[in-house]
Amino acid sequence: MLFGREPKMPKPGEALPGRDAAMPVPVAHFVNGAPLQGDFPGLERAVFAMGCFWGAERRFWQTEGVRSTAVGYINGSTPNPTYAEVCSGNTGHTEAVLVFFDPSRTSYAEMLGLFWAEHDPTQGMQQGNDVGTQYRSGIYCESDSQLELARDSKTAFQAVLGESGLGSVTTEVLLAPEFYYAEDYHQQYLAKNPQGYCGIGGTGVRLPGNWAESKLS
Repeated sequence: MLFGREPKMPKPGEALPGRDAAMPVPVAHFVNGAPLQGDFPGLERAVFAMGCFWGAERRFWQTEGVRSTAVGYINGSTPNPTYAEVCSGNTGHTEAVLVFFDPSRTSYAEMLGLFWAEHDPTQGMQQGNDVGTQYRSGIYCESDSQLELARDSKTAFQAVLGESGLGSVTTEVLLAPEFYYAEDYHQQYLAKNPQGYCGIGGTGVRLPGNWAESKLS
């Protein structure tokens, strides 16, 4: 484990105090020029944590129907945390990717299929060689309908994992708490730094091919 210690979530009252000011956010997506913030009429919002947010974001911006992506921190106690604070394990956040997609071209069910296929949700607070509370797996839902689909997908994926002799899903699934944008240099990091390292990788298991078709949102 990192520094010889098993990662643990901070207890109430132990989280860092944070700050009032939010991180400055670039106006436009480095890859496709889409806005990173603001209103997105006609688009649906989704938030996922899959380990290193650099690689997770790239998986989504390369996906048909996705209009914009950004990376940040979610489900912690520290307001407006920095990357260093999140990596200390003393904020409770996990690294996450914010996705805006066009439901006329894809669906939330398709986003869930990508989420489960592109990382290992059985590792707890770890993805590959990346260890820490900030690397835990999570789905943070924007509505009750998303929450129902996400829970359904978790059950379906666990069944497929069991058939393959793999472990238990550790992914947290809940209505989305506040998402804090990460620092400018993290946004679309692997487009700016093509040789950058990111330790996410799938299990080789996917949801059944007809799952998304039957769960179109």
